Amino acid sequence: MKELELKYGCNPNQKPAKVYCEAGELPIEVVNGKPGYINLLDALNSWQLVKELKEAINIPCAASFKHVSPAGVALGTPLTEVERKMYFVKKSPEELTPLANAYIKARGSDRMSSYGDFCAMSDVVDAVTADLIRIEVSDGIIAPGYTEEALEILKKKKRGNYCVLKIDPDYKPEPIERKQVFGITFEQGRNDAKITPALFNEIVSKNKEIPDHIMNDLILSMITLKYTQSNSVCYVKNGQAIGIGAGQQSRIHCTRLAGDKADKWYLRQHPRVLDLQFVDGIRRADRDNAIDIYLSDDYEDVLGDDVWQNTFKVRPEPLTREEKKEWLAGNTDVVLGSDAFFPFGDNIERAHKSGVKYVGEAGGSIRDDHVIETADRYDMVLAFTHLRLFHH
Repeated sequence: MKELELKYGCNPNQKPAKVYCEAGELPIEVVNGKPGYINLLDALNSWQLVKELKEAINIPCAASFKHVSPAGVALGTPLTEVERKMYFVKKSPEELTPLANAYIKARGSDRMSSYGDFCAMSDVVDAVTADLIRIEVSDGIIAPGYTEEALEILKKKKRGNYCVLKIDPDYKPEPIERKQVFGITFEQGRNDAKITPALFNEIVSKNKEIPDHIMNDLILSMITLKYTQSNSVCYVKNGQAIGIGAGQQSRIHCTRLAGDKADKWYLRQHPRVLDLQFVDGIRRADRDNAIDIYLSDDYEDVLGDDVWQNTFKVRPEPLTREEKKEWLAGNTDVVLGSDAFFPFGDNIERAHKSGVKYVGEAGGSIRDDHVIETADRYDMVLAFTHLRLFHH
């Protein structure tokens, strides 16, 4: 297939619309449903991410994308008991494949942002993973293949309209890429920078110890940023992106946004949150919204009597600011990656509040000395990569 006609472009008034390869066949096959313009942007960006991450770390991985940026990315390592509970996993550990574990964590890290996502899988999708996708609000999936059973499950989703794309894992695009803006063609070499451990060789902080598992997290953060709309930062812990700040004009706003997401991810592991008793039959989206409201500082003002009675069996006592602060202090050894240099030490200050211990950033700011000094104050490991990863 050389081209694929689309219903419309980014918006319904943008017609006609299609995707095509100027030379050769399209590397994607529409197995089910009808992808839209934005679906395909999410699909192709997310596929590049999981493909590169799998090649770098050699563990199955998954990504959840919304509006051409990842909401979640994760490696397929086994779930802990706390993770099983916070992600409402009903299947036994023995049932879950590495790909299923990756999907659960990628989708679960920021469920509010992942609502209505397009997901990508690094490996052939199995029935267990497909069954997990089946119960989520999602627009589509891209993967190198599907088992027959998985495909039958996915084809029934969204009344048979769920978008299922199969991509040729051996496809390699041309080294030069082009796009048009306002009738003007832009041309550049593809971003083929390799993210390897050598990228973090220049450690400028006093603390220079990077354990092996932390190196994987640093690599994950940078590959995630490579396919995230800039400015962007990414917090990672134990093979999972726990907070992604994308598309902000100010880097400190990225760091705050992603840090707030990372904090909420950790607060969801608080025993009081894990023990919340929801009414029977509550929808998954309503449950997720309720948790989000419960963790907000104005919980009691937002959740009125008529709302909580339709949400919880028993109205829960809110976590005080002191309780939240005490719990968040237990989140340690977090990794932070940035797609460009930190201009000031305020980014490090904010990162410290969310348990960051290891930082990878480009370096090159006229205030690098202040950034390094701030990292040393908190005994952080700070590596300069000298690699900018802007993505637009």
